[in-house]
Amino acid sequence: YQHRVDPDVPMEDVAGAVGELVAEGKVRFFGLSEAGISNIRRAHAVHPVSALQSEYSLWERNLEPEIIPALAELGIGLVPFAPLGRGFLAGDVRRAEDYPEGDFRRGDPRYQGENFDLNVAAAATVRDIATAKGVKPGQIAIAWLLAKGPEFGIDIVPIPGTKRRIYLEENVAAADIKLDATEMLGLDMALTPDKVSGPRYNERTMSMVDR
Repeated sequence: YQHRVDPDVPMEDVAGAVGELVAEGKVRFFGLSEAGISNIRRAHAVHPVSALQSEYSLWERNLEPEIIPALAELGIGLVPFAPLGRGFLAGDVRRAEDYPEGDFRRGDPRYQGENFDLNVAAAATVRDIATAKGVKPGQIAIAWLLAKGPEFGIDIVPIPGTKRRIYLEENVAAADIKLDATEMLGLDMALTPDKVSGPRYNERTMSMVDR
């Protein structure tokens, strides 16, 4: 992966350099991370892009209008990071100020003030469906993502992060959870972008995202 687009290096040069590495047998596939629609197309025109690693979840659906249709068109897979909404969709969340110093959630706008209250309310559907099925909210969030792959006609392989084996096992078990059409629609509607309160990142971090 090129893990962030470098605005000072033409994407054609990046794709060309990786293409040379592929030809030499040093790497097998070319991936991008957090790339915008223009750079995805520019890279793919030089060397096939196999996967895009970007944030995508019930919590953050910025890829749906343009980028996911382009991935389907070009045959590029999606590797969503932060599939649990940076922990918000896991169910056990606290306000920003309740996390220790150094925890990224202290600076996350969606965990702060009124945004927090509105987002807890928006995520209630995730918790309700999880309770009805006897599973964890985070598992519902992952199951939703996996179901989106066939809907969009792309391969989706989420990469939830965890430090504990019990959560790893929960995440893996989400692959066996099936959501019916009513549940999918309920989740889709509960967490539309206009119902998630606050920006994805603070202003400084957002400046580093290629869009």
